[in-house]
Amino acid sequence: MPGRVIGPNIMTQAVRPDFATALAHSGLLAALAAFDPHVVGTPPLGLDVPTSDIDIVCCAPDFLSFTTLMWDGFRHEQCFGLRQWRSGERAVVASFTAHGWPFEVFASPRPVAQQAGWRHFRIEKRLLELGGAALRRQVMARRRAGAKTEPAFAQVLGLAGDAYAALLDLEDVSDTALRRLIVGAAG
Repeated sequence: MPGRVIGPNIMTQAVRPDFATALAHSGLLAALAAFDPHVVGTPPLGLDVPTSDIDIVCCAPDFLSFTTLMWDGFRHEQCFGLRQWRSGERAVVASFTAHGWPFEVFASPRPVAQQAGWRHFRIEKRLLELGGAALRRQVMARRRAGAKTEPAFAQVLGLAGDAYAALLDLEDVSDTALRRLIVGAAG
């Protein structure tokens, strides 16, 4: 459901279904079953804004099988595209819009548990569980102001430097220490 233009540079978002409904209707998780798909990003965390997409990370040691599956199964979807990163593990990304949502599927040869997208998702989920509604409100305020998710968390928690690396540095921190960080940032 694309938005509609109502004036210069003003776009309205058509009402879109819940992300879980869109995901179920897409059939994407079933299609990707051989690639260990995991949904990450803001919708499952309850931090989505109108411009959010549905992100899925996969393990695809064989990029040809992944790209063939995506091409054969989803090329008919609106805004379909395939691209490959030029650096690092050279992940392949498939993107398209369906059921009112943009989707991005990241395929890496690494197991999902080792991928940055999954690791960020896990620490963000943990922080939200520990920080409760107050942390969620603070992060959402930054998101609504235009911040990406990781920078929003870093701003709220007072983490210096690269937000993406700073969040990964919290993976092995105890719950007690994370609670102290959250309380210290709030006060």
